[in-house]
Amino acid sequence: MIFLHGWPELGLVWRRQIEYFSAQGWRCVAPDMRGYGGSSRPDCTAAYTVRELVADMIELHDALGGAPAVWVGHNWGSAVAWSMASHHASRCRGVVNLCVPYFARGFALPNVLPLIDRDVYPAERYPVGQWDYWLFYRAHFVRASREFEADVAATLALLYRTAPPRQPGQRAFTADICARNGWFGPAGRAPATPLDTVLLDREDFDAMVEAFTVTGFSGADAWYMNDAPNTAYAAEAPNFGRLMLPALFIHATNDIVCDTTRSRLAEPMREDCERLSEVTIEGGHQIMLEAPAAVNEAIADWLQSAVLV
Repeated sequence: MIFLHGWPELGLVWRRQIEYFSAQGWRCVAPDMRGYGGSSRPDCTAAYTVRELVADMIELHDALGGAPAVWVGHNWGSAVAWSMASHHASRCRGVVNLCVPYFARGFALPNVLPLIDRDVYPAERYPVGQWDYWLFYRAHFVRASREFEADVAATLALLYRTAPPRQPGQRAFTADICARNGWFGPAGRAPATPLDTVLLDREDFDAMVEAFTVTGFSGADAWYMNDAPNTAYAAEAPNFGRLMLPALFIHATNDIVCDTTRSRLAEPMREDCERLSEVTIEGGHQIMLEAPAAVNEAIADWLQSAVLV
């Protein structure tokens, strides 16, 4: 099982999945992805296309022996795991993804816009809905990274919070990043925030802070800068990107940005996956940290039902 993290994470966010599945006899690997931790950090945003990230995983997979694997992704790691399934099915026994569904046309801003819940995000006020931060990276890439880096511990403590239950009509914090002129408004830095030890214990949190203090956030943020090449890469997939192998998608009820439970965000995935299973778990975007037992159980049950064990 190969676990692929997203933004802004490290391989260690999969610790509780690795402990669980390795105890069941699986060989588990969770790399720091390109731009993160001990991995390479090219200084050009074009180096962070999904094509390049998939190439990284192919090299890793070959180094591990190349036997077909179960690929598990979260956030942007999901885009890579889905692409392993669509472009390199022979390397996959199955694919599991959390929060970010499959887009056969590519995980890119133009492809998610038609799926925004316009009852929550009226187009005249929120033209790109909850994805407004994506535009902010494009307009202010260097500044966005620097503001995250102004206080790394505060940034990560703010991002790694247990999600409260969603309220009807509630809008995501990310929907007006441009209007606020940045993630943190005039302050230009994250506010002091206590550590939520439900998601990360002190040891893992300190490891995250140390890693991002060294790397900064520019490599992580660069994943958002390649819509056109990512869309072009998706178009190269065999069978128009339709997935024929077993796939599991895990919804998080309180994920207000990757809203797959109240919006239409997951609809294209259902059309483009032949053998799709879905599970919904109570919790927020960092569902593998917030509800690890439920996530582990969902994956284990799916492995059994898909005859992958």
